[in-house]
Order: sequence, then structure tokens, then C-alpha cells
Amino acid sequence: MSSVIWYMYEFARKSWAEKFAGAKSEHEIMEKPDRFRDFPEVFKEYCIGCGACTAACPAPGAIKLVRDEDTADQDGLTYPVIGVGACIRCGFCAEVCPTDPKTLQCGENHLIREEFTILPVEKMFVIDDYLCIRCKKCLKSCPIDAIKEEDNKILVDQTKCIGCGDCLDSCPVKGALKGIYISNIEEQKQIINLIVQALEKAIEDRQEDLKKLPSDKIFKMEYPLVQLKEKALNIIPKEEMVMDLMEKITDRLKMRIITWDEDKCNNCRLCVSECPSGAITYSEETGVIRDPEKCLRCSTCYQTCPFGVAGYYLAKFLIDKNSNGEEVILITLKPSHLPVVE
Repeated sequence: MSSVIWYMYEFARKSWAEKFAGAKSEHEIMEKPDRFRDFPEVFKEYCIGCGACTAACPAPGAIKLVRDEDTADQDGLTYPVIGVGACIRCGFCAEVCPTDPKTLQCGENHLIREEFTILPVEKMFVIDDYLCIRCKKCLKSCPIDAIKEEDNKILVDQTKCIGCGDCLDSCPVKGALKGIYISNIEEQKQIINLIVQALEKAIEDRQEDLKKLPSDKIFKMEYPLVQLKEKALNIIPKEEMVMDLMEKITDRLKMRIITWDEDKCNNCRLCVSECPSGAITYSEETGVIRDPEKCLRCSTCYQTCPFGVAGYYLAKFLIDKNSNGEEVILITLKPSHLPVVE
């Protein structure tokens, strides 16, 4: 009985009644400061499905891309879904969202300015002006206008590019638009050197066949890809990256090859004084000698020699499958003719 009387007394106290009547709601207690962001709001009709938001999100499980089912009238929309339980309201997803209006909105940006936004992508897309034919299909296919024409060149604006790869799919010229991996730079250099040296040696080993090649014929040979691939994977254990790198190298690589037929040499020594790297020397004991390690493949000796001692060839490369279904590097060598024009 005494406890009941105590509760009635407490309830009747003026101070308690005032606190009860003036109690704040949960929203008022939890009201966020101005510098905090809201949970991201999704406007799925603007989404282009690039995945930049999922790549930028630092909270596991906070955001994922989903796709609605297709209907008879239209394809299903692709858009992000926010996991509120995992979201930390950092706003990175809204920062990197490239659409205008933005697919994701979560309050005012207090930290990052748009011109300094960096997308966490593994590949950087660039246009090889040497191979580009100015068809502008990449420019038209870019969903965020990150590709532009400037001074008769097609360029990718890296501050806008989201790495979606639509430009690469639209380009009709193999190798003109490249997705370059921005990690493992030193290892990529090692693989490039490995491939160039292996191909150069393979061609050097066929010098005797090249010397017999008529000036109006083309010399073709194959180099097994599996050997290079195994060595490259020991440097970078990522098969997709290695194959992508090897294709880029062979698409772009043009190699100068110099052959040397000592039997035709009359020791006139015109080439000795003309060689810019000192690769060609003369002595009474040995006569005229060429050192392949010092040779720049500049073709000066080829243009100077009146007896045809030096042969000059241009080699091109392509990764393909041979008649047995094996992956090989197809090597095509074409004799050069004076005047030397590239």
C-alpha cells in the first residue's frame, strides 16, 4: 500500500508533470548536425548501371546494384539499393555518381569538390591516336560525355570517365581504344620487356630464312603463346590482366629487323662511319663486324651499303589461334625497300 501511495505522490509533483508534458520526441533528440549527411536517396530512373557507387562504397554490404525484370514494353531498370543497416552515410556514392541529375542524393557535399573526385577504378581508358580513325563512335556511346574532340584528336577526360567500358565495345578498330591497368606498373614493364625480347630472339633465329626471302614476298612465322604466358603469370598472377596486356603489346608493336650477310661484304667501310651507335666496326683481322647488342635498327647501314650486306625488315604481330587451335603470336615480316618510309 505504501508503494502505491508513493507513486501517486510522485505523479502529483509539479516538477515531474512538467517534465512529462515537455518531453522531446526521438526525432528531436537524434536530430543530426548540419555537417552530417542523410542516408542516400535513390532515383532509379536516372541510373546508367555504371557501378561507380558500388566501387566507391567503403562499407561492406551498404550498396548493391539490382535489375528489375524485363516487361513486354521495356527492359528492366538497373539501379542501386541501399542497405541502411550497413550504410555509414559518407556520401561517397553520391560523389562519384556521374549522372545529371544524380541517381544518388544524400545531402550537401561538405568534403569533396567535384573536380577532385577520384573514381576507384582498376582500368584507365585511353585512345591511341596512332590507331584511331576518328569515327567518333566512342564519343557517341559515352553515357556521361567524358570523350571529346580537341585539335582533331579524340580524347578521354579522366576526371569524368567512370570506367564503364562502353567506348571500348563501340570502337571498330582493335587497339585504338585501350583499357590500361593502373596497378602493377613495374610488373607490366617487365612483361613488356619479356615479350619484346622473346619475339626479337625468335626472329633473329630465322635470319638465314630471311636472307633468302625475295623482295616481293612476305615472311610468316608463329610463336607459341603458352611459353610467354607462363612466364608472364609468374610476374603478375592475374590471367585476365596478363592476356589483356599481351594483346595490347602485339597490337601496337612494330619491330625493325636487321639481317647481316657477311658473304656479300667487300669491306668498303662506308657503313662503319655512318653507324650512329658504333655497332659496326672494322679491323684488319676481322674485317667489318656488326654488334647486334649495340644496333639501333635505324637502317642507316641498309641505306648506305652498296652490296646489300644489310637487310631491313618490318615485323608486325597478332595474337590468334593456328590451324591446331593453339594460341600463337602470328609474326609477319615484310622486306623494306629504298627509300625507307614509315
